[in-house]
Amino acid sequence: MRLRNSPVAVKFVTNTTKECKRTLFERLQKLNFDIHEDEIFTSLTAARNLVEQKRVRPLLLVDDSALEDFEGVITSDPNAVVVGLAPQHFNYDTMNKAFRLILNGAPLIAIHKARYYKKMDGLSLGPGPFITGLEYAADVKATVVGKPETPFFCEALRSIGCQPEEAVMIGDDVRDDVGGAQSAGMLGILVKTGKYRLGDESKIIPAPYLTCDGFPQAVDYILRNMLQNPLN
Repeated sequence: MRLRNSPVAVKFVTNTTKECKRTLFERLQKLNFDIHEDEIFTSLTAARNLVEQKRVRPLLLVDDSALEDFEGVITSDPNAVVVGLAPQHFNYDTMNKAFRLILNGAPLIAIHKARYYKKMDGLSLGPGPFITGLEYAADVKATVVGKPETPFFCEALRSIGCQPEEAVMIGDDVRDDVGGAQSAGMLGILVKTGKYRLGDESKIIPAPYLTCDGFPQAVDYILRNMLQNPLN
């Protein structure tokens, strides 16, 4: 990675809840990513941190492969609801159980509220529509811990000793990646890969700082134009 040869700190931030951090790291290594596990900051980590801060026992609506990141957390007799991407749990009985817990005062914690995500066969519903359904039915607002929330970005930046105005976010999600980063005080570069759809550039205000065809082009721009000049 050319960024390794530059004076730039790198952090990989993700909303993925379909696998634990360890599995994600191993998958990225197999794809020949030059990455260290401590450079990954996930919304699962942020959710666990909040659960521990609140000292609650969550009903975990997350993919089974993500449960490792909640190892040691007490989940018996739940008094909170934590929702991530968990298609196998988005059925009437499970959602109704979550609904009843929330009605009885359990806080609703959304790992993220992505509207959709990219699968091999196309775009698919994310956890956002299901979380919004629980909010509507129980007349509550979820606490969102992942992107695009400002605390998520700030927590990731603190781990590398960086201020928002010194940072650039590269992502394919115009709202959660770019819009969230820019709301936190960073610059956002939108890439036309993954979940990008034609016209996404016009869906947020302010618009992305820059739009590139892909990640390599975004890195090229940063290395050529932003290291010599302070970020504005």
